[in-house]
Amino acid sequence: MKKLFIDTNIVLDLLVKREPFYEEAAKLFSLGDRKKVILLVSSLTFANTNYILSKINSSMVARDILTKFKVLVTVVELNDKIIELSLNDKSFSDFEDGLQYYSAIENDADMIITRNFKDFKSSKIPVITAQTYLTE
Repeated sequence: MKKLFIDTNIVLDLLVKREPFYEEAAKLFSLGDRKKVILLVSSLTFANTNYILSKINSSMVARDILTKFKVLVTVVELNDKIIELSLNDKSFSDFEDGLQYYSAIENDADMIITRNFKDFKSSKIPVITAQTYLTE
C-alpha cells in the first residue's frame, strides 16, 4: 500500500474547504478513509492547522474538526533527527518545508502530496499534486 505524505496546504484545502482545491483533497482523503493508501501527516501539520482553524472558528470547533480528521491519517513525530536534518539542509529556504520533507523521508513515504512544488526542488522522492495523484 502506498504511503503518501500530505503537506499542510492539502490538509487545509480539505478542512477549510478551499476552492478550487477542496474536491481533489476530499477525494484523496477518501482513499485514506477506505484504506486504499496510508496518509501520513507531520505533528507540525496538526499544530499549524489548529492555529489557522482557530482564527476562523473557536478553539473548541477547531479541536473538534481536528479530532474528526485524525481518524483519516497517521501522525508522524517530529524528532531531534528530523530537526537536525532540516537545520543543516540549506536547499530549503523555508525551514517548515524541510521539516515536512524529512518527516516524509524518515517515515518511508512513497511521495509528497503538495501544491508547493518550488519548495521541494531537491526532493529524492516524487512531489506531486493531489490532482496528479488522482489521475495517475
